[in-house]
Amino acid sequence: MKSSLVKGHELFKKSYFKNHEKEFLELAQKGQQPKVLFIGCSDSRVMPNLITKSGPGDLFMIRNIGNFVAPFKPDEDFHSTAAAIEYAVSVLKIKEIIICGHTQCGACASLFETIEDPELVHTKHWLKLGEEAKNMAVEVLGADAEKEKLLRLTEQLSVVKQIEHILTYPAVKRGVDAGTIHIHGWVYNLATGDIVYYNSDDGCFESLSTLESK
Repeated sequence: MKSSLVKGHELFKKSYFKNHEKEFLELAQKGQQPKVLFIGCSDSRVMPNLITKSGPGDLFMIRNIGNFVAPFKPDEDFHSTAAAIEYAVSVLKIKEIIICGHTQCGACASLFETIEDPELVHTKHWLKLGEEAKNMAVEVLGADAEKEKLLRLTEQLSVVKQIEHILTYPAVKRGVDAGTIHIHGWVYNLATGDIVYYNSDDGCFESLSTLESK
């Protein structure tokens, strides 16, 4: 069966790859040298390269449920996210870290539900990384607040909490303190295509487009 993905790959080779063959060859021969670590959600509607107009070799990506970052705990079981963070910082020497959440996030919505399905045992455990953000949103808006407002605030607060989590990694903290690594918190709006970023100085989210004028 010839699926749309197979046809898509054939089109990719005939068009995009052919037009950028020299760049792909250089990446293959010289290796990757990305300057940005992009931590985003596994949600199929969030496409990092598309929303940032970046190309092959530009972003070192970590994608997981809810764009969560587990705090630094080397004595726990293996964590692929933690390993990727360490590799990006200590081996690739990235300069920028973007933690990108998004609207209509299923992980954040699940924080307000009870998961009973025994098949979701790992998911249930992983979602604990977003509990603090949910609790903060409820504290700010109240448990009886409009659900959509609670979800939008939870999505934003979760990004802030993940920034706090990634700063528990010694190499990341050293880089930030030395000014060689900069961390950014984004929330991508699925419906509008807009991105807001976390302004740590003011403690609020602002349109990413305003950075161009600063």
